[in-house]
Amino acid sequence: MRVAVLGAGPSGLAQLRAFEAARVAGVENLPEVVCFEKQSDLGGMWNYTWRTGLDEFGEPVHASMYRYLWSNGPKECLEFADYSFEEHFGKPIPSYPPRAVLRDYIMGRVEASDARRHIRFNHAVKWVEYSEETEKFSVTVKDLVADELVTEEFDHVVSATGHFSTPHAPEFEGLDTFAGRVMHAHDFREAREFTGRTVLLIGSSYSAEDIASQCHKYGAERVILSYRSRPTGYAWPEGIDEVPLLQRLEGSTAHFADGTSAEVDGIILCTGYLHHFSYLPDDLRLVTNNRLYPGDLYKGVVWQENPKFLYLGMQDQYFTFNMFDAQAWFAREVILGHVDLPPVAERQADIAEWRAREEAGTCADDEIDFQAAYIRDLLSYSDYPEFGVEQQADLLKQWKQDKKRDIMGYRNLGYRSTLTGSMAPPLHDDWINVLDDSAESFLLHNGVTDHPRARAALDAREAIVTTPITTRQDEPVRR
Repeated sequence: MRVAVLGAGPSGLAQLRAFEAARVAGVENLPEVVCFEKQSDLGGMWNYTWRTGLDEFGEPVHASMYRYLWSNGPKECLEFADYSFEEHFGKPIPSYPPRAVLRDYIMGRVEASDARRHIRFNHAVKWVEYSEETEKFSVTVKDLVADELVTEEFDHVVSATGHFSTPHAPEFEGLDTFAGRVMHAHDFREAREFTGRTVLLIGSSYSAEDIASQCHKYGAERVILSYRSRPTGYAWPEGIDEVPLLQRLEGSTAHFADGTSAEVDGIILCTGYLHHFSYLPDDLRLVTNNRLYPGDLYKGVVWQENPKFLYLGMQDQYFTFNMFDAQAWFAREVILGHVDLPPVAERQADIAEWRAREEAGTCADDEIDFQAAYIRDLLSYSDYPEFGVEQQADLLKQWKQDKKRDIMGYRNLGYRSTLTGSMAPPLHDDWINVLDDSAESFLLHNGVTDHPRARAALDAREAIVTTPITTRQDEPVRR
């Protein structure tokens, strides 16, 4: 049996790790697993690049990450059940690490296993189709370095390419003649671009609130959040304002639905993303909006029309890494035949029941409880380790309240790991004051000195301090 995994981000890596865990546990007759990754390294969305638009091979840039991005949710709610933050870093770290630290953690679990050997880097998936005659998938990929197309056959395909890389970009009157900078959040890279300027953000969800915080932190003169249905409800500091939806632009003047206007230097569309699968035909392609339980996926994973095709990470997300793991372990059991899938009608009834349950929710707490229950259901089908999903749901509800109390200060708080029981220490300084988001700076300032990146930074610092230099009289001195 051969299994293709499309993408080596958190979801794809979860699938590789699921098969590796089975191998270590002594499961026999495991399939050959091949993972195709467009980028030159694993990490998916957590890889930062300065590039926007197209990459060096002419492929659409996948990552939406920007400099100075920090986790906007507690790390305790995305902890791998089989690899804690404490195991990776050697001690507890603050609950809200920057992007580079989270990526280091993701990489750590992979390097501790043998999963990397399955990945073919710089291979972009171009087309997948299923043959009823052979009962196999033909997967065509482009080897970007060799600049050639290759097609291989697989018995199962796991699509793990994510859904936060194809921008949804609505039109506004006058946008085409606006003289300033216009971009989607997908292409936002550098908050300092707007230092001393006024920037207009269209949207009121996670991207908008976080980019607004970043721009304010790095010195934007004014940040305006323009909402469609309702404001965020946060008590923003002076310099961040919320207004109803943008109606039109006249030159550099933005006019809003409440009759107010403002002069703006730049516009960022924080208007969400599309589920977009250019490599899939209609009979395999998921069509959905961003919701907690997409249709046509049994248990949120198995494609109804063809159960040999599976999706990971297609949900709107409160939980992330450990939910992807739960899905990947379930997908592994389906692929290995350890889970007997019910008939189509029964699967459809199960989907309808979960969707009705999702739609009955009336607030964020209901959504969190729904996703926790969904994960708990998945866990019943596999041997993925216990991680206290209900306790993490309580942490997420606390996180929502903490954000509401102090949108610019919630990252200073700490939470208790449901895996180790350790309490996260507070951030070494108020988040608003921490301008260096490098992993080395974060680890050293928070007392993690025995991690390889921290040791390398200390060694480099020591080398600078002790390197001999020569005076004009050729007398060695030390600085």
